[in-house]
Amino acid sequence: MENIEDYDYNTARTHMVIPEYGRNIQKMVEHCINLKDKEERNKMATAIISVMGQLNPHLRDIADFKHKLWDHLFIISDFKLDVDSPYPLPDKEVLFEKPERMDYPTMENQFKHYGKSIKDLIDAAIKITDKDEQSALTGVILNLMKKTYLTFNQDTVEDRQIITDLKLISKDKLSVPEDFQMISTNEVLAMTKKKKTNNTNNRNQKQGGKKHYKKRRY
Repeated sequence: MENIEDYDYNTARTHMVIPEYGRNIQKMVEHCINLKDKEERNKMATAIISVMGQLNPHLRDIADFKHKLWDHLFIISDFKLDVDSPYPLPDKEVLFEKPERMDYPTMENQFKHYGKSIKDLIDAAIKITDKDEQSALTGVILNLMKKTYLTFNQDTVEDRQIITDLKLISKDKLSVPEDFQMISTNEVLAMTKKKKTNNTNNRNQKQGGKKHYKKRRY
């Protein structure tokens, strides 16, 4: 009877450096490292590169994919492979250097419900020098703000609240266009209700279009 020690479990194997290439490639690289003759190592390294390219044809879409394969070869070998590479060896410290922390984009807490896209539109409108064009975009922004607000609060919202929020977000750099009439709350809610109804009908039609087969009894 075989002992449990005789089985080859993944947990007992060496760590897979780049799993996409498979364990056989890693074994080939480990064998190549242990070859004493450098000329033999060079020949085997070239053969390994060829196999790596065949296993990952998607790398051919990457500019200078051969360079990428050689970099992966040295990474798999933990930079212990002594061969003549046609490319400069990758810098281990630079390669494994941790990226700098990126600050998460934030908005003022009281305006998060409008979303970043509204803030971006307001910033874009502020930069517009043509007053007529700026006023037109401001009107669009106000209606979008109202629609967005009512998405989260479907009771009601005063137009003056939307206007106040616009001035606060834009830091008083945008003003309401003259004779501007904001979309009514009832119209926004009606549009939202119609959209939900259409989505429900579409789902029902798709479900109704499916064929149902009765199970045969044998």
